[in-house]
Amino acid sequence: MSSDRAPLSAEAVLSSSADAVIGIDDTLRVTVWNPAAERMFGWPAAEVIGGELPIVPKELRPEHGAVLEQVRNGTPLTIFTRRTRRDGTAVDVRVSTGCVRGGNGEHAGWVLVLYPGEKEVQAQASAMERARLVRRLTDVVADINADLSLKSVLDRIISSLTELTGADAGGFVLLNENRVELVSLTHLSEELHGVSAPLESSLFGELLRSGKSVLLANSATRSLDDLVWADLPGLHTIALCVSNVQGRPYGALYALYSERRVGHVELELLELLAEHAGVAIGNAMAYEELKLQRAREQAVSDSSADGIAVLDSTGKVRKWNRSAAELTGYSFEEMEGRHPPFPIPAAHGEPVKHKNEGGRWLEILMARIPDTHEWVVDFRDITAQKALEEEREFFLASTGHELRTPVTVIQGYAALLSRKGERLGPEGRQEASEIILDRARSLAKLVERLRLGSDVASGEMTVDRVPFDLVELLGQSVAAFRPLAERQELILDSGGTLWTVGDPLVTGMVIDQLLENSLKFSPSGGTVRVTVQEDEDVVTIHVDDEGIGIDPGDEERIFERFFQSGERGDRRGYSGLGIGLYIVRQLVREQGGEVTAHRMGTGTRMRVTLPRHRGEDAEIGALVSETPQGGEEPEVLPAQA
Repeated sequence: MSSDRAPLSAEAVLSSSADAVIGIDDTLRVTVWNPAAERMFGWPAAEVIGGELPIVPKELRPEHGAVLEQVRNGTPLTIFTRRTRRDGTAVDVRVSTGCVRGGNGEHAGWVLVLYPGEKEVQAQASAMERARLVRRLTDVVADINADLSLKSVLDRIISSLTELTGADAGGFVLLNENRVELVSLTHLSEELHGVSAPLESSLFGELLRSGKSVLLANSATRSLDDLVWADLPGLHTIALCVSNVQGRPYGALYALYSERRVGHVELELLELLAEHAGVAIGNAMAYEELKLQRAREQAVSDSSADGIAVLDSTGKVRKWNRSAAELTGYSFEEMEGRHPPFPIPAAHGEPVKHKNEGGRWLEILMARIPDTHEWVVDFRDITAQKALEEEREFFLASTGHELRTPVTVIQGYAALLSRKGERLGPEGRQEASEIILDRARSLAKLVERLRLGSDVASGEMTVDRVPFDLVELLGQSVAAFRPLAERQELILDSGGTLWTVGDPLVTGMVIDQLLENSLKFSPSGGTVRVTVQEDEDVVTIHVDDEGIGIDPGDEERIFERFFQSGERGDRRGYSGLGIGLYIVRQLVREQGGEVTAHRMGTGTRMRVTLPRHRGEDAEIGALVSETPQGGEEPEVLPAQA
């Protein structure tokens, strides 16, 4: 018997669905918006079809894009997230995203099914709380001190694993050449400690071969007899994540599940914990190295390489070895019956560092001899160590300072594209993109020169000496700082092509630093002018501003490391480490030039001289002769609204 009923259509299914169903084509335009979507979010289909999806909050757009990209290349994905209604209110939803393919099998778009996730939101809130605990763990790891050994660090991390990821048990597996070894565990039998297995056949090996950072294995798809996890009854899922130390795989965190199920939140927590583990392990390894160094120093002390003194109960010298005399300049005859010429540690076992009259640093330790009530004082020369600490601190500070300027330019143009991208037009956007790319390349070069701060301080810095067009370089620097000159007028008065000899990258760093200082210390509406002129032997660059100026007498002191003019006055509210001009002078001098500061009626003039290129090189000379010289009007970059 035939039926008179109409066939069930896709349109009828979508209209009747209790869940919101949204279709997006390959250009990210909405093509399907069923009545449930209208009810959930408030927009009628007529206002949404053909436009961009309006329900994704701005701060979650990266997450949305990442989900679409992952689904395009893989399987459907479900996440718990937040979306926005037409009235501006937020709603917590569960979104299941699938890939839509055309008749030829190629990707045509996506289908999204959304429904409120109240219970899921509660679970997510719980997971977010665990994430908060992991962030707290970051602070704890950062506070690890010399009292913690590598084993105790691993044990602390593994103890946190089950709490933060909800795992029923866990372990840390160490990578040891072609084998893996279980070196720390929780909620497993201690007899398993130290068990090892071949890397090739282990889940860790599979994870390394995949090139990913996280691997999820369950009993439905594979055997879980990796290492000795069968010790956990009911084991059904293993999640593991690589822990890197100094950029290389060191081990892996294993989270074992026998009762509860594991989701993407737990995997994210595991990955975050593995990152913190890498930091903590690195610190612990450095501490172990320090302990080893101390042990070597103790062996030297036993052979009398360190200064050794024995004091009586009143603190007067009874014994004084040869090294003690060499370190202090006082012989035993001079010291016997007298107090040592350095401070004695106030508490047992706590070292004291002291600089003697000759400029030598000593580290002083003291221990009591119980039977005789005497004290053994051990002291050693740590002058080189102190110098190394100072150089290391300066190296880190100077490197961070020099990296900040190109990052500032990139951020400025990125913000410009974000705020005014549509109004810039294709050429404006292309220009901004090229500047961002150029500064990103500069960053890569800067990273390769991380030794710069150390070399500056040690006087071992080297720079290139090649001919280059100084006017072109100045133009690039001024253009790059345009987004930062929204309230100032930035003028470049350069004339035509002008060749000099030096390192273009280093010179660019110098100009960027001077421009950054001038803009930072110039009032709103002030003018920053960059000029360049050619003399017989040198080319001279002037960077003039109308800022707060330099205190009288500080024209030379501002080039000292960590000095800032006007610290008690107008400059208190300005950021900076006080090392920029110190580095600027060293960089300029390494190129055979000089930089000086001059007080003006209003503001400051920074004067940079570099060797002039005389055109001995035929190729460069030809380039110079082909380039128009002089007669050009200054380039004025007006203030932006």
